[in-house]
Amino acid sequence: MRSLSDPFPRIILHLDMDAFFASVEQMDHPEWRGKPVIIGGETRGVVSTASYEARRFGVHSAMPMTTARRLCPQAIFVRGNRRRYVEISGRIMAALQDFSPLVEPASIDEAYLDATGLERLFGPVEQLIPAIKARVREVTGGLTCSVGAAPVKFLAKICSDINKPDGIYILRPDDVDSFLGGLDVRRLPGVGRRMVAELEALGIRRVEQLRRYGPELLEQRFGKWGRELHARARGIDPRPVVPEHEAKSESAETTFASDTRDREFLKTMLLGHAERVGASLRRHGLRGRTVTLKVKFADFRQITRSRTLPEATDSTETIYETGTALLEAEALPQPVRLIGLGVSGFGNAPTQELLPGVFRGVQGRDPEQEARRRRLDAALDNLRGKFGKQAVQRGRLFRPRDDGEDEV
Repeated sequence: MRSLSDPFPRIILHLDMDAFFASVEQMDHPEWRGKPVIIGGETRGVVSTASYEARRFGVHSAMPMTTARRLCPQAIFVRGNRRRYVEISGRIMAALQDFSPLVEPASIDEAYLDATGLERLFGPVEQLIPAIKARVREVTGGLTCSVGAAPVKFLAKICSDINKPDGIYILRPDDVDSFLGGLDVRRLPGVGRRMVAELEALGIRRVEQLRRYGPELLEQRFGKWGRELHARARGIDPRPVVPEHEAKSESAETTFASDTRDREFLKTMLLGHAERVGASLRRHGLRGRTVTLKVKFADFRQITRSRTLPEATDSTETIYETGTALLEAEALPQPVRLIGLGVSGFGNAPTQELLPGVFRGVQGRDPEQEARRRRLDAALDNLRGKFGKQAVQRGRLFRPRDDGEDEV
């Protein structure tokens, strides 16, 4: 059997940090090591990450916090420190650049790395992966990661999960067919609960059973994803490792400690979200045309409402104004559990010329008003940059905010 480092189109690594948020907290609080730690909202919301000690009690990501508290009441519950997680994530991504220029962050705690040809510098992949893991441990202060190696991206992602935590799994080209054939379809990235139910209705539980169906039938049943599913069942994934992604959206949301129908409170929360989103857009030099409101009700039903503006914006006031207009158009049949606000549509879409005094409100905007808003945003950003984010606030934000808790 040939080595994965023998001539072959690609060698893709997928690195996944082990219980990242919880591991950071245990590193920063040595007294928590060896104890169950759960990251998420204090009383509401969902679990962001659970330490491996907590997972033994059945706690997992995306689980409601109320369920996590019932399963593991002795756990240490932490709201989390996203700034700290982002800081350490940056160290990890920079460390991976020491091995390959082709590093694609997939999330805050995982990344793909194209290792094709690196054996000339670092030896075979069997030596490269331990070197990468050691480097990550060094730059993070002791955190572990799991790494999968395969000829294509989606297989590398599957492999990184096999020997967690602190694991390595190398899938060699000659073993791809048998590895895939015996795989549960649930393990294929992109196959969610609804698709699993539909596949099981067809008698499909393992990838080898999926291979009996042609691409046309799968496309008829599952749309465009059906053809992708057909390709994945055969180990085909031509996607390259792309070093940088353009931002697709910027958003913020809050889960409340108690459900509410108070529209003024909801508007106050939207203003806070507009502040965060607008500041982030300006910091990254982005403007978007589509503003999206997200509302989750007490029964966990969720709606999103969007409005596309005639001109791209990064203005806090314009984002807020559009979000509140979307909120006002909703009847709110139940108390609200979560509210969020986002901006997308950063592409170079055609825009129309704005004349002073002609366009008003959220459907169209006076350029003079927009200019005033940009000057105000710039002044606030400058003050916060010098004196901290809490140094100056818009007057409408001076309303008690202890009804809500930011999700990590």
